[in-house]
Amino acid sequence: MRTIRVPAVICGLLALLLGLPFAGGTTPGAVDTAAAAAVAHLSPGVLRALVFPTEPYVVLALGLLAVALCLRAGRRKEAVLALVVPVLAILLTSWLLKPLYDRWKNGTLVYPSGHTVSLVAVLTVLVLVTRRVLVAVLSAVALLAATAGLVGMGYHYLTDVAGGTLFAAAVVLLTWPSPRREPADPAQGEHSFTTPGS
Repeated sequence: MRTIRVPAVICGLLALLLGLPFAGGTTPGAVDTAAAAAVAHLSPGVLRALVFPTEPYVVLALGLLAVALCLRAGRRKEAVLALVVPVLAILLTSWLLKPLYDRWKNGTLVYPSGHTVSLVAVLTVLVLVTRRVLVAVLSAVALLAATAGLVGMGYHYLTDVAGGTLFAAAVVLLTWPSPRREPADPAQGEHSFTTPGS
């Protein structure tokens, strides 16, 4: 299985580079303006529903679910990471990246999007823990909905959301143990993958 470190580094670099053109600014880029126009027709009620996945209690519930799944499977190291890594991503965003990029919208630092970082960090953990295609698909749908809601409600520019997505994924993938190949079961003739400490 390919290492997860390579996509992690790529996501991290893209997150850092994406914010550079907007550092210290308050105005949207062309893509931001187009995205805002695309969701401008949505009603406030619909937009509030779309933002729902980013609510703190939803993110917390998803995070605790990931921890519970790890503990149930006896993967104690992953359970600790599932709890700690999203918090690390959020703290780095709030204390380091937002002040560093100094991008403002409605009197608030917005790059990268903290709403997005918290959601994507937890969803990425869930995908890594469950290794289920359905979980990955549902996570993508939740992120798309949240993106439309955050942009439509005026909380963030699209580039803020993109930067938050890339950064959260980078933090999780860089800190998560890489899957390792174990010897095949002679009866099955196939290889299986586990994570260190599991």
